[in-house]
Parts: sequence; structure tokens; C-alpha cells
Amino acid sequence: MANITRHSPYSLIDPFETGDPLDNLFRGFFRPVQVDKDMPQIRIDVKEDEKSYAVHADIPGVNKDDIHVAIDGNTVSISAEVKKRAEQKESEKVLRRERYFGRVSRSFALESEIDEANSSARYQDGVLELVLPKKTAAAAKRLAVQ
Repeated sequence: MANITRHSPYSLIDPFETGDPLDNLFRGFFRPVQVDKDMPQIRIDVKEDEKSYAVHADIPGVNKDDIHVAIDGNTVSISAEVKKRAEQKESEKVLRRERYFGRVSRSFALESEIDEANSSARYQDGVLELVLPKKTAAAAKRLAVQ
């Protein structure tokens, strides 16, 4: 004969969990978001003067052809791709791999719009240097009423 078990539609999490069901309702809900610490992040420094912004971004281990910078108004987007290199020989076996291969990106907004035509980028020793001139504000044009 089959075993009959009582089912409560009001059980919140686990019927075998001890304690108050209301305490168990939010268990694990407010868990902080975990960021993969092995995945590299693009770290930036932004400096400003009256005419331009200077951005220094740390992107080590990337070929300069794999770095892309996009400017849209006052938003700057930096993306880079680290490609996997075939270094393993047939007689070797990998015991531990800690180097990251993949794509990283970072976007941020600046206070003023950027003059894309006069912007420049340079990559040397793992540091991307951007010089982003500010767009000159167009003077308000006064229309004559006829």
C-alpha cells in the first residue's frame, strides 16, 4: 500500500526545515552578489581640466588590436579581448590554470560631451591612455522675429 504524506500548500521553503516558516522565507534572498575575483576588470583613472579628460585604463596582457573604444556623446565604452594561446604540448598536462581568456568591458559617463574627431588613444605597457577633448558648447543663436 502507498504511503500517505500530508502536504501543506503554505510551506514556504523546505518542509524538513526547522524553525519559523516566516524566518525561512527570505533565507538566501539578500545574499550579496559574488564577483568572480579571477576575472580581470578594467580599472580606470579619470582626470579633467578645462579643455579635456584624460583616462588611464589598466588592461594588461591584451594586444592593442583587440582593444576597442567607442564614444557616444558623453559615454565612453572600452572593451578588450584576451585570446587563448596554445602553449600546451602533447606530453604536458595542466595542473592549474589561473590566467583568464575572454572579453572584458567597461562603460562610464562623463559630465561633458566628447569631441570624437579630436580624441586620441595610446596603449603601452598594459595601460590604455585616452585624451578626450570636450566639445565646445555652441553659443545660443538668437533669431530675429520678422
